Amino acid sequence: MTLFKPFLSNVTIREYRDLIRDHDDEFIQKIPKAEMHVHIEGTMTPETPIPKPGTGKPCHVLAEGDVEGGTHRFFQLYCGGFDVFREEEYFCYLALNYFQRAVQFQWIMCFLRDMSPESAMSHHIDALPFRDMIVGIGLEFLERGRPSLLFEDVFERARDNHLKITCHCDFGAKHSLRHVAQAVDQLGETGAGRIDHGLHKGLGLTIRLWGYLCYIGESRIPERMGVIHDAGIKIVIGSDDPACMEDIRLKNTLYMLCELCQYAVDICWASTTIETQILEELQEYLKQVL
Repeated sequence: MTLFKPFLSNVTIREYRDLIRDHDDEFIQKIPKAEMHVHIEGTMTPETPIPKPGTGKPCHVLAEGDVEGGTHRFFQLYCGGFDVFREEEYFCYLALNYFQRAVQFQWIMCFLRDMSPESAMSHHIDALPFRDMIVGIGLEFLERGRPSLLFEDVFERARDNHLKITCHCDFGAKHSLRHVAQAVDQLGETGAGRIDHGLHKGLGLTIRLWGYLCYIGESRIPERMGVIHDAGIKIVIGSDDPACMEDIRLKNTLYMLCELCQYAVDICWASTTIETQILEELQEYLKQVL
């Protein structure tokens, strides 16, 4: 089902992608940066090596980009990857393949909205022995009819286990503003630590800029981001699912202010030592180039 009529065609999106990929800006390449969250299964591209060739279906749809339809297109690409990576060790392989691009990382365990709260609780309990590897939990997939408070018990349990909590809040969904307010004020009893996809609590807001391009067009994005920025909300830009979002996370920040890089460090869940180190590197770099 198409939830939102796409503003731009796939052809136009690919033209944007090619234009941005050809722009090799040294400043953006070298500036220290952090990304709030990436879905590991969303990093698979048609070029990703498969441990056992011939397993599952080929990602021809992803390669050809021939599916129109906004949200429907995105989830067809995103979920289509599961037809290839069906075994547990494949996800480990995919994660390690992506982590070669990162210096520091932490796991956020994400529950699916289309699964039951009982399933989420079961997975949370199963993951507790690996608590030292997990910094927080999140909630993803279509928000329609599945508000975050439906999973309140598991979020409260996660809070009791000293885990950070976050969740996706999708724009345009039914009762989306009510669900955002619930996530900010009530989720896990005291509210989420970050909203993915918050002014008075100093919450951060992650934005998948490339995805919104499909729905509202290039000209309206700066205006809307300006309103959020001027309200004092710490916004950061990420890819969310690089393979489905044209894999230009680095280029997404090409036209953004250096302030956004600092926001990313401010709202990330890294240790104080790592945060301080990145901020020092950022300030030193800015002194060199500005």
